[in-house]
Amino acid sequence: MEKVVKFEHVVIVNEPDNPLLEDISREELWFGLLCRVENPAPFLPGLEGCSVLDRRGDELLRELDFGELKIRDRVTMVPMESVTFEAERTAEHAGGTLTIRIEEPVPEQLVLRFMYATTLQEENDDGPDMIAQFVRSAYHESDIDTVRVIRAIVSSGRMQ
Repeated sequence: MEKVVKFEHVVIVNEPDNPLLEDISREELWFGLLCRVENPAPFLPGLEGCSVLDRRGDELLRELDFGELKIRDRVTMVPMESVTFEAERTAEHAGGTLTIRIEEPVPEQLVLRFMYATTLQEENDDGPDMIAQFVRSAYHESDIDTVRVIRAIVSSGRMQ
């Protein structure tokens, strides 16, 4: 049996009170998110390729190639605000959605809010809560890496 698990977390991008962390603009952050849409390999370990199958306005249909596993997803963009990835469910992949939203809780403090909805198997000796906690933790680490990759992209662009 399966259940849909929803969770979200925030990763801080800019901290105005932290002089060691170079601020990036909303435009630079948005550019980094677009890089994740167009060339997701630096963001997704194990990804061997990505093909855009259809493009209509602010929406893409992609196929992600992880070798034996192929995942199709629909990406919807709200410029300068959010990106939503909706992975199709297949026999090999549970499917699910991820929305990444740019937020500014206080002036000059940018954060990314990651909101997930995914299906998990309930049948497991460890129990569904342990599996859900593992998935949450893995996604959170991946999302921290997303910000790290965006910072690297922005930094390399500033040096040109």
